[in-house]
Amino acid sequence: MKRLITVVAAAALTVSAAVFSAPAQAASGGVATAADSASTPYVPPPITWGACSDPTLVHYGAQCGMLTVPLDYAHPHGTLIHLAVSRVKHTTPQSQYQGVMLVNPGGPGGSGLVLSIYQGFVPNNAGKSYDWIGFDPRGVGSSVPALSCDGNYFGYDRPYYVPVNRGIENAWLTKTKNYAKACTAAGGRLLDHLKTTDNVADMESIRIALGQKQINFYGFSYGTYLGQVYATLHPDRVRRFVLDSNVDPRRVWYQANLDQDYAFDTNMGIYFDWVAKHDDVYGLGNDGQAVERTYYRILNQLRAHPQAGGTIGPDEWTDVFLYAGYYVYGWTDIADAFSAAVNHGDYSKIKSLWDGANPQGPGADNGYAIYLATSCTDAPWPKSWSVWQRDNWRVYDKAPFETWGNAWFNAPCRTWTGKVADEPVKVSGRNAPPILLIDETHDAATPYEGSLEVRSLFPKSVLIEGVGGTTHAGSLSGVACTDNKIAAYLATGSLPDRRPGRRSDVQCDPVPQPDPSAAASGASASGSSHALLRTALSAR
Repeated sequence: MKRLITVVAAAALTVSAAVFSAPAQAASGGVATAADSASTPYVPPPITWGACSDPTLVHYGAQCGMLTVPLDYAHPHGTLIHLAVSRVKHTTPQSQYQGVMLVNPGGPGGSGLVLSIYQGFVPNNAGKSYDWIGFDPRGVGSSVPALSCDGNYFGYDRPYYVPVNRGIENAWLTKTKNYAKACTAAGGRLLDHLKTTDNVADMESIRIALGQKQINFYGFSYGTYLGQVYATLHPDRVRRFVLDSNVDPRRVWYQANLDQDYAFDTNMGIYFDWVAKHDDVYGLGNDGQAVERTYYRILNQLRAHPQAGGTIGPDEWTDVFLYAGYYVYGWTDIADAFSAAVNHGDYSKIKSLWDGANPQGPGADNGYAIYLATSCTDAPWPKSWSVWQRDNWRVYDKAPFETWGNAWFNAPCRTWTGKVADEPVKVSGRNAPPILLIDETHDAATPYEGSLEVRSLFPKSVLIEGVGGTTHAGSLSGVACTDNKIAAYLATGSLPDRRPGRRSDVQCDPVPQPDPSAAASGASASGSSHALLRTALSAR
């Protein structure tokens, strides 16, 4: 799924095939080896907890450590790698302790190390009876090794997303093939072991290392798929799961991206209507369709005349607006930049937004590299470019906003060399306990149909719908109707009643669209604590 989270700017080590042939001490953060034997299952050593280096984790009193796991669980005593883990311990009496709560932010490829701070953001102190466990999945962030292939891949001067001629198409085919080739050189054997099932096995290792019979889990976006697969493979180890913005397990992953394209087009229409509603602030017209035409007019101008010193072309323009399709949180900033560009010829705000979301340099592509490494190997992708051409031109005809940008984002999967699973895990929640599902009606990154499908696969689940909303992974954003039900579930295990039919069980307000006047005055619609959380975690 294209950018289920914002690409994380995390320090990442370049991985090479050679790193797996030289033993290193686990204490030094390297890769250790042991005599290979699959005769006994792997039992991880306990985590040695110590101080954290991240200032946000320090502020929230977290502890940090490294967990040693096998590169390949089929050979549990072979090559070992290390996962970065954080913990914010429960603050209730031991008699009220409810176990560990693992958190995953999505991606795949999102750094989750800082997410242990979520303990304090659940209403009514309902999170404080759990030990909250953040972790960087294998290959991500502070875990060792961390994959990086080309930290400048998303630099300026990329070809136009829409392949309107053979030259543009060939340029992108070459560019994406070269990125896959760079990952082959950087990743070596690691690329064969970055599937969702590997991450599920790592969650099991965390459970065992912490001495727990079951886990609780809070997953956003791709994290919901991680939770679905875990619950399928280990239903007896599931306690309380909250899954926000659910991946449709039937569509992993090629079809899922085509689904996104339609959904993002819908959301951009909603966004342009909002901009038009506030014409008194932005001066871009009072008709949403006219505002949309202005967006495409500027895009076409940028093809011939890039702005901001030649840095802002049509791709950068599209990238900045894409975030308006994900969440309402940045709507005012994007509209301010839109207005400045159209009304004053000032593209500096567009450039600032793009630069902030697209860091460059060594390790900057870590999140993207892992996104591909997991997505490309969880299930087969079409190898024939003619299939991609046919499908993406068909979708583009009805949903032009993001289709080709999304296609090129995923195109390295055509030539990816990591070992691909024959088919994705067949998700089933038949034996899982009651879990809580959350989504908004117009979620574009994981379209709402996915949450309805997961609800049908987990017969004891309950789905909360943010009616009419466009925000992806927006729980714990201050919407009381949703957040209080999360708190009740975590506190007692109780869920609202399940209703018959293929529908949501509870209808709540969505994360609210921003008020430009309130934004201009510095007010926060979501409250100061939630603004702090968003600042700490960046955009999901």
